[in-house]
Amino acid sequence: MKAILERGSFPKKNIHINICGSKSESNRLLILQAQFPTISIENLSESDDTAVLQKALKATNGTVDIHHAGTAMRFLTAYFSAKEGAEITLTGSPRMQERPISILVEALQSLNADIEYLKDEGFPPLKIKGKSLQKSKVKIKANVSSQYISALMLVAPMLPKGLKIYLEGKITSMPYIEMTLSLLKSIGIKGNFNRNEITIPSKEKTEKTTLTVESDWSSASYFYSLVALSKNCEITLTSFSEKSMQGDAALVQIYNSLGVQTEFNSSEKSISLLKNNVELPNNLVLNLSNTPDLAQTIAVTCFGLGIGCNLTGLHTLKIKETDRLLALKNELEKLGATIQIDESSLKLERTLQIHPNKKIETYQDHRMAMAFAPLSLKTKLTIKDAEVVSKSYPHFWDDIQKTGVSCVLDA
Repeated sequence: MKAILERGSFPKKNIHINICGSKSESNRLLILQAQFPTISIENLSESDDTAVLQKALKATNGTVDIHHAGTAMRFLTAYFSAKEGAEITLTGSPRMQERPISILVEALQSLNADIEYLKDEGFPPLKIKGKSLQKSKVKIKANVSSQYISALMLVAPMLPKGLKIYLEGKITSMPYIEMTLSLLKSIGIKGNFNRNEITIPSKEKTEKTTLTVESDWSSASYFYSLVALSKNCEITLTSFSEKSMQGDAALVQIYNSLGVQTEFNSSEKSISLLKNNVELPNNLVLNLSNTPDLAQTIAVTCFGLGIGCNLTGLHTLKIKETDRLLALKNELEKLGATIQIDESSLKLERTLQIHPNKKIETYQDHRMAMAFAPLSLKTKLTIKDAEVVSKSYPHFWDDIQKTGVSCVLDA
Protein backbone atom coordinates (compact mmCIF):
# COMPACT_ATOMS: atom_id res chain seq x y z
CA MET A 1 0.00 0.00 0.00
CA LYS A 2 1.22 3.51 -0.79
CA ALA A 3 0.14 6.91 0.50
CA ILE A 4 -0.31 9.62 -2.13
CA LEU A 5 -0.05 13.06 -0.55
CA GLU A 6 -1.08 16.09 -2.57
CA ARG A 7 0.73 19.35 -2.05
CA GLY A 8 -1.30 21.88 -0.10
CA SER A 9 -1.99 23.80 3.08
CA PHE A 10 -4.39 23.19 5.94
CA PRO A 11 -8.00 23.96 5.05
CA LYS A 12 -9.12 23.05 8.58
CA LYS A 13 -8.89 24.94 11.87
CA ASN A 14 -9.13 23.89 15.52
CA ILE A 15 -7.80 20.41 14.83
CA HIS A 16 -7.89 17.92 17.72
CA ILE A 17 -5.91 14.68 17.59
CA ASN A 18 -5.84 11.99 20.28
CA ILE A 19 -2.40 10.39 20.37
CA CYS A 20 -2.33 6.89 21.87
CA GLY A 21 -0.13 5.88 24.79
CA SER A 22 3.63 5.93 24.63
CA LYS A 23 5.11 2.73 23.23
CA SER A 24 8.16 3.13 25.45
CA GLU A 25 6.12 3.46 28.63
CA SER A 26 3.63 0.78 27.62
CA ASN A 27 6.26 -1.86 26.88
CA ARG A 28 8.10 -1.25 30.14
CA LEU A 29 4.87 -1.48 32.12
CA LEU A 30 3.88 -4.71 30.39
CA ILE A 31 7.12 -6.36 31.53
CA LEU A 32 6.44 -5.17 35.07
CA GLN A 33 2.79 -6.28 34.90
CA ALA A 34 3.93 -9.77 33.87
CA GLN A 35 5.87 -9.93 37.14
CA PHE A 36 3.26 -8.17 39.27
CA PRO A 37 -0.34 -8.88 38.12
CA THR A 38 -1.65 -6.36 40.65
CA ILE A 39 -0.73 -3.63 38.13
CA SER A 40 -3.46 -2.31 35.82
CA ILE A 41 -2.55 -0.20 32.78
CA GLU A 42 -4.69 2.45 31.07
CA ASN A 43 -4.12 4.23 27.71
CA LEU A 44 -1.86 1.43 26.51
CA SER A 45 -0.15 1.96 23.17
CA GLU A 46 -2.06 0.65 20.14
CA SER A 47 1.16 -0.06 18.26
CA ASP A 48 2.08 -3.38 16.66
CA ASP A 49 5.13 -3.53 18.90
CA THR A 50 3.02 -3.39 22.05
CA ALA A 51 0.50 -5.94 20.71
CA VAL A 52 3.35 -8.32 19.86
CA LEU A 53 4.83 -7.93 23.34
CA GLN A 54 1.46 -8.55 25.04
CA LYS A 55 1.02 -11.78 23.09
CA ALA A 56 4.59 -12.92 23.73
CA LEU A 57 4.30 -12.48 27.49
CA LYS A 58 1.60 -15.17 27.57
CA ALA A 59 4.07 -17.80 26.33
CA THR A 60 6.14 -20.10 28.51
CA ASN A 61 7.46 -22.41 25.80
CA GLY A 62 7.71 -22.74 22.05
CA THR A 63 8.61 -20.12 19.44
CA VAL A 64 7.92 -16.43 19.98
CA ASP A 65 8.15 -14.27 16.82
CA ILE A 66 8.30 -10.55 17.60
CA HIS A 67 8.58 -9.54 13.91
CA HIS A 68 10.16 -6.03 13.73
CA ALA A 69 9.79 -5.13 17.42
CA GLY A 70 13.28 -4.30 18.66
CA THR A 71 12.16 -3.25 22.13
CA ALA A 72 10.31 -6.55 22.55
CA MET A 73 13.40 -8.51 21.48
CA ARG A 74 15.59 -6.82 24.10
CA PHE A 75 13.05 -6.86 26.94
CA LEU A 76 11.92 -10.44 26.31
CA THR A 77 15.49 -11.76 26.11
CA ALA A 78 16.00 -10.60 29.69
CA TYR A 79 12.49 -11.52 30.87
CA PHE A 80 12.50 -15.12 29.62
CA SER A 81 16.06 -15.63 30.89
CA ALA A 82 14.89 -14.83 34.43
CA LYS A 83 11.55 -16.66 34.21
CA GLU A 84 11.95 -20.08 35.78
CA GLY A 85 10.67 -22.94 33.60
CA ALA A 86 10.41 -20.93 30.37
CA GLU A 87 11.78 -22.62 27.24
CA ILE A 88 11.54 -20.16 24.39
CA THR A 89 12.92 -19.72 20.90
CA LEU A 90 12.88 -15.95 20.42
CA THR A 91 12.98 -14.85 16.79
CA GLY A 92 11.91 -12.01 14.52
CA SER A 93 11.87 -10.66 10.97
CA PRO A 94 14.89 -10.97 8.63
CA ARG A 95 15.89 -7.41 9.60
CA MET A 96 15.57 -8.29 13.30
CA GLN A 97 17.97 -11.16 12.73
CA GLU A 98 20.51 -8.59 11.49
CA ARG A 99 20.25 -6.40 14.59
CA PRO A 100 22.94 -7.17 17.19
CA ILE A 101 22.04 -8.37 20.66
CA SER A 102 25.35 -9.79 21.91
CA ILE A 103 25.94 -7.03 24.48
CA LEU A 104 22.73 -7.90 26.32
CA VAL A 105 23.16 -11.67 25.90
CA GLU A 106 26.70 -11.55 27.28
CA ALA A 107 25.54 -9.50 30.27
CA LEU A 108 22.79 -12.04 30.99
CA GLN A 109 25.14 -14.97 30.51
CA SER A 110 27.45 -13.41 33.10
CA LEU A 111 24.49 -13.82 35.48
CA ASN A 112 24.35 -17.52 34.43
CA ALA A 113 21.46 -17.10 32.00
CA ASP A 114 21.01 -20.04 29.59
CA ILE A 115 20.94 -18.43 26.13
CA GLU A 116 22.08 -19.97 22.85
CA TYR A 117 22.39 -18.46 19.38
CA LEU A 118 20.58 -20.56 16.80
CA LYS A 119 22.06 -18.98 13.65
CA ASP A 120 24.67 -16.23 13.56
CA GLU A 121 26.72 -15.51 16.68
CA GLY A 122 25.56 -12.28 18.30
CA PHE A 123 22.17 -12.10 16.56
CA PRO A 124 18.66 -13.53 16.94
CA PRO A 125 17.09 -16.06 16.91
CA LEU A 126 17.84 -17.13 20.48
CA LYS A 127 17.08 -20.27 22.42
CA ILE A 128 16.39 -19.34 26.05
CA LYS A 129 15.87 -21.59 29.05
CA GLY A 130 14.62 -19.52 31.94
CA LYS A 131 15.91 -20.05 35.47
CA SER A 132 16.49 -18.27 38.76
CA LEU A 133 19.50 -15.99 38.27
CA GLN A 134 21.36 -16.01 41.58
CA LYS A 135 24.09 -13.52 40.77
CA SER A 136 23.43 -9.87 41.57
CA LYS A 137 26.12 -7.87 39.75
CA VAL A 138 26.58 -7.25 36.03
CA LYS A 139 28.62 -5.01 33.73
CA ILE A 140 27.30 -3.71 30.42
CA LYS A 141 28.40 -1.23 27.76
CA ALA A 142 26.30 1.91 28.02
CA ASN A 143 27.10 3.55 24.69
CA VAL A 144 25.21 1.27 22.28
CA SER A 145 21.54 1.05 23.28
CA SER A 146 19.80 2.10 26.48
CA GLN A 147 17.26 -0.69 25.85
CA TYR A 148 19.86 -3.25 26.92
CA ILE A 149 20.17 -1.45 30.26
CA SER A 150 16.42 -1.03 30.70
CA ALA A 151 15.93 -4.73 29.93
CA LEU A 152 18.17 -5.62 32.87
CA MET A 153 16.54 -3.03 35.12
CA LEU A 154 13.05 -4.32 34.41
CA VAL A 155 13.83 -7.91 35.36
CA ALA A 156 15.99 -7.00 38.37
CA PRO A 157 13.02 -7.38 40.78
CA MET A 158 12.69 -11.03 39.59
CA LEU A 159 16.23 -11.84 40.74
CA PRO A 160 16.48 -13.20 44.32
CA LYS A 161 19.13 -10.65 45.28
CA GLY A 162 18.10 -7.83 42.98
CA LEU A 163 20.71 -6.41 40.64
CA LYS A 164 23.55 -3.90 40.58
CA ILE A 165 24.36 -2.77 37.04
CA TYR A 166 27.77 -1.23 36.28
CA LEU A 167 27.66 0.95 33.16
CA GLU A 168 30.78 1.13 31.00
CA GLY A 169 31.33 4.12 28.72
CA LYS A 170 29.20 7.15 27.91
CA ILE A 171 25.49 6.53 28.45
CA THR A 172 23.22 6.71 25.39
CA SER A 173 19.60 7.92 25.62
CA MET A 174 19.71 8.72 29.34
CA PRO A 175 16.01 9.76 29.49
CA TYR A 176 14.93 6.19 28.71
CA ILE A 177 16.91 4.85 31.67
CA GLU A 178 15.36 7.52 33.87
CA MET A 179 11.93 6.55 32.52
CA THR A 180 12.53 2.94 33.56
CA LEU A 181 13.59 4.05 37.04
CA SER A 182 10.52 6.25 37.36
CA LEU A 183 8.14 3.46 36.34
CA LEU A 184 9.77 1.09 38.83
CA LYS A 185 9.30 3.73 41.50
CA SER A 186 5.62 4.13 40.54
CA ILE A 187 4.99 0.51 41.62
CA GLY A 188 7.00 0.82 44.82
CA ILE A 189 10.45 -0.33 43.67
CA LYS A 190 12.98 2.34 44.57
CA GLY A 191 16.06 1.95 42.41
CA ASN A 192 19.18 4.02 42.81
CA PHE A 193 21.24 5.55 39.99
CA ASN A 194 24.57 7.01 41.07
CA ARG A 195 27.15 7.93 38.43
CA ASN A 196 27.71 4.69 36.53
CA GLU A 197 25.92 2.33 38.92
CA ILE A 198 22.25 1.36 38.97
CA THR A 199 20.91 -0.67 41.89
CA ILE A 200 17.45 -2.30 41.76
CA PRO A 201 16.21 -4.37 44.73
CA SER A 202 14.39 -7.70 44.55
CA LYS A 203 10.62 -7.55 44.97
CA GLU A 204 8.10 -10.38 45.41
CA LYS A 205 4.84 -8.43 45.26
CA THR A 206 3.47 -4.92 44.89
CA GLU A 207 0.34 -3.10 45.99
CA LYS A 208 -2.66 -3.01 43.67
CA THR A 209 -2.29 0.05 41.44
CA THR A 210 -3.55 1.53 38.17
CA LEU A 211 -1.11 3.42 35.97
CA THR A 212 -2.06 5.63 33.03
CA VAL A 213 0.37 5.78 30.12
CA GLU A 214 1.09 9.28 28.84
CA SER A 215 0.56 9.81 25.12
CA ASP A 216 3.54 9.34 22.86
CA TRP A 217 5.79 12.37 22.28
CA SER A 218 7.57 10.62 19.40
CA SER A 219 4.21 10.40 17.61
CA ALA A 220 3.54 14.06 18.41
CA SER A 221 6.70 15.04 16.52
CA TYR A 222 5.04 14.62 13.12
CA PHE A 223 2.40 17.20 14.03
CA TYR A 224 5.10 19.59 15.23
CA SER A 225 6.62 19.19 11.78
CA LEU A 226 3.25 19.86 10.09
CA VAL A 227 2.78 23.09 12.03
CA ALA A 228 6.38 24.18 11.37
CA LEU A 229 5.92 23.68 7.62
CA SER A 230 2.48 25.34 7.52
CA LYS A 231 1.71 29.00 6.95
CA ASN A 232 -0.66 29.31 9.88
CA CYS A 233 -1.96 26.31 11.76
CA GLU A 234 -3.03 25.17 15.21
CA ILE A 235 -3.27 21.54 16.33
CA THR A 236 -4.31 20.30 19.78
CA LEU A 237 -2.98 16.92 20.92
CA THR A 238 -4.06 14.81 23.91
CA SER A 239 -3.04 13.44 26.44
CA PHE A 240 0.20 15.16 27.45
CA SER A 241 1.76 16.49 30.61
CA GLU A 242 4.21 19.34 31.12
CA LYS A 243 6.16 16.99 33.42
CA SER A 244 6.93 14.05 31.19
CA MET A 245 9.11 10.97 31.62
CA GLN A 246 9.70 10.84 27.88
CA GLY A 247 12.92 12.32 26.54
CA ASP A 248 11.19 13.22 23.27
CA ALA A 249 9.30 15.94 25.14
CA ALA A 250 12.40 17.94 24.15
CA LEU A 251 10.28 18.69 21.06
CA VAL A 252 8.89 21.67 22.94
CA GLN A 253 12.25 23.45 23.02
CA ILE A 254 13.58 22.16 19.69
CA TYR A 255 10.55 23.18 17.64
CA ASN A 256 10.20 26.53 19.36
CA SER A 257 13.26 27.55 17.33
CA LEU A 258 11.57 26.13 14.21
CA GLY A 259 8.46 28.27 14.57
CA VAL A 260 6.17 26.14 16.76
CA GLN A 261 4.95 27.36 20.13
CA THR A 262 3.59 24.81 22.63
CA GLU A 263 0.82 25.73 25.04
CA PHE A 264 0.01 23.29 27.86
CA ASN A 265 -3.55 22.91 29.12
CA SER A 266 -3.20 21.07 32.42
CA SER A 267 -6.94 20.74 33.07
CA GLU A 268 -7.52 18.98 29.73
CA LYS A 269 -4.11 17.26 29.70
CA SER A 270 -3.48 18.53 26.21
CA ILE A 271 -1.02 20.62 24.24
CA SER A 272 -1.75 23.14 21.52
CA LEU A 273 0.81 23.62 18.76
CA LEU A 274 0.72 27.15 17.36
CA LYS A 275 2.58 28.64 14.42
CA ASN A 276 5.05 31.14 15.85
CA ASN A 277 6.66 33.22 13.13
CA VAL A 278 10.11 33.48 14.67
CA GLU A 279 13.23 34.17 12.67
CA LEU A 280 14.54 30.76 11.67
CA PRO A 281 18.20 29.86 12.10
CA ASN A 282 20.27 29.36 8.97
CA ASN A 283 21.58 26.15 10.46
CA LEU A 284 20.13 24.16 13.37
CA VAL A 285 22.79 22.46 15.52
CA LEU A 286 21.61 19.72 17.90
CA ASN A 287 23.07 16.81 19.84
CA LEU A 288 20.32 14.17 19.76
CA SER A 289 22.07 11.46 21.78
CA ASN A 290 19.19 11.57 24.28
CA THR A 291 16.45 11.78 21.62
CA PRO A 292 17.63 9.88 18.51
CA ASP A 293 14.09 8.97 17.41
CA LEU A 294 13.50 12.64 16.57
CA ALA A 295 16.34 12.83 14.04
CA GLN A 296 14.33 11.89 10.96
CA THR A 297 11.50 14.31 11.74
CA ILE A 298 13.87 17.20 12.46
CA ALA A 299 15.98 16.61 9.35
CA VAL A 300 12.91 16.56 7.09
CA THR A 301 11.46 19.66 8.79
CA CYS A 302 14.69 21.60 8.26
CA PHE A 303 14.79 20.51 4.63
CA GLY A 304 11.20 21.67 4.12
CA LEU A 305 11.91 25.03 5.79
CA GLY A 306 14.94 25.61 3.57
CA ILE A 307 17.44 25.67 6.44
CA GLY A 308 20.43 23.51 7.18
CA CYS A 309 21.03 21.29 10.19
CA ASN A 310 23.91 19.54 11.87
CA LEU A 311 22.65 16.63 13.98
CA THR A 312 25.04 14.62 16.14
CA GLY A 313 24.72 11.82 18.70
CA LEU A 314 23.08 9.50 16.17
CA HIS A 315 25.25 6.38 16.51
CA THR A 316 22.26 4.19 17.46
CA LEU A 317 20.38 4.92 14.21
CA LYS A 318 22.40 2.44 12.19
CA ILE A 319 21.00 -0.53 14.15
CA LYS A 320 17.32 0.47 14.07
CA GLU A 321 14.62 -0.90 11.75
CA THR A 322 16.95 0.19 8.96
CA ASP A 323 20.16 2.19 8.79
CA ARG A 324 18.27 5.42 9.35
CA LEU A 325 21.16 7.73 8.49
CA LEU A 326 21.66 6.10 5.09
CA ALA A 327 17.89 5.97 4.49
CA LEU A 328 17.57 9.70 5.23
CA LYS A 329 20.44 10.50 2.89
CA ASN A 330 18.96 8.43 0.06
CA GLU A 331 15.46 9.90 0.26
CA LEU A 332 16.37 13.52 0.94
CA GLU A 333 18.80 13.49 -1.98
CA LYS A 334 15.92 12.36 -4.23
CA LEU A 335 14.18 15.59 -3.24
CA GLY A 336 17.21 17.75 -4.00
CA ALA A 337 19.03 17.85 -0.67
CA THR A 338 22.76 18.06 -0.20
CA ILE A 339 23.50 15.87 2.80
CA GLN A 340 26.49 14.20 4.41
CA ILE A 341 26.47 11.42 7.00
CA ASP A 342 29.00 9.46 8.99
CA GLU A 343 28.65 6.84 11.74
CA SER A 344 26.99 9.21 14.20
CA SER A 345 25.99 12.47 12.54
CA LEU A 346 24.10 14.12 9.70
CA LYS A 347 24.80 17.43 8.01
CA LEU A 348 22.14 18.96 5.76
CA GLU A 349 22.91 22.02 3.61
CA ARG A 350 20.34 24.75 2.98
CA THR A 351 18.10 23.80 0.07
CA LEU A 352 15.69 26.32 -1.45
CA GLN A 353 14.13 24.11 -4.13
CA ILE A 354 12.40 20.75 -3.62
CA HIS A 355 12.08 18.26 -6.47
CA PRO A 356 8.37 17.39 -6.91
CA ASN A 357 6.48 14.12 -7.31
CA LYS A 358 9.03 11.79 -5.77
CA LYS A 359 8.40 8.32 -4.35
CA ILE A 360 9.78 7.85 -0.84
CA GLU A 361 11.06 4.44 0.20
CA THR A 362 10.37 3.53 3.81
CA TYR A 363 12.82 0.61 4.25
CA GLN A 364 10.33 -1.19 6.56
CA ASP A 365 10.78 1.73 8.97
CA HIS A 366 7.68 3.38 10.43
CA ARG A 367 9.53 6.61 11.23
CA MET A 368 10.64 7.08 7.63
CA ALA A 369 7.01 7.07 6.47
CA MET A 370 5.77 9.43 9.17
CA ALA A 371 8.73 11.82 9.10
CA PHE A 372 8.32 12.52 5.37
CA ALA A 373 4.51 12.88 5.38
CA PRO A 374 4.48 16.55 6.57
CA LEU A 375 6.63 17.50 3.59
CA SER A 376 3.46 17.20 1.50
CA LEU A 377 2.81 20.82 2.49
CA LYS A 378 5.70 21.69 0.18
CA THR A 379 5.47 19.09 -2.62
CA LYS A 380 3.41 16.16 -3.83
CA LEU A 381 4.77 12.90 -2.44
CA THR A 382 4.13 9.19 -2.69
CA ILE A 383 5.17 7.19 0.35
CA LYS A 384 5.65 3.50 -0.38
CA ASP A 385 4.73 0.69 2.04
CA ALA A 386 2.62 3.16 3.98
CA GLU A 387 1.19 0.44 6.24
CA VAL A 388 4.54 0.26 8.04
CA VAL A 389 3.28 3.01 10.38
CA SER A 390 1.31 0.40 12.32
CA LYS A 391 4.51 -0.53 14.14
CA SER A 392 4.06 2.48 16.40
CA TYR A 393 1.06 4.54 15.20
CA PRO A 394 -1.66 2.48 13.45
CA HIS A 395 -4.04 5.44 12.96
CA PHE A 396 -1.41 7.83 11.58
CA TRP A 397 -2.88 8.24 8.09
CA ASP A 398 -6.39 8.77 9.50
CA ASP A 399 -5.07 11.47 11.83
CA ILE A 400 -3.08 13.13 9.05
CA GLN A 401 -6.27 13.44 7.01
CA LYS A 402 -8.04 15.04 10.00
CA THR A 403 -5.61 17.95 9.71
CA GLY A 404 -6.79 18.58 6.16
CA VAL A 405 -3.83 17.04 4.34
CA SER A 406 -4.99 15.31 1.16
CA CYS A 407 -3.95 11.68 1.59
CA VAL A 408 -5.09 8.78 -0.59
CA LEU A 409 -4.14 5.24 0.37
CA ASP A 410 -3.79 3.10 -2.72
CA ALA A 411 -2.94 -0.59 -2.96
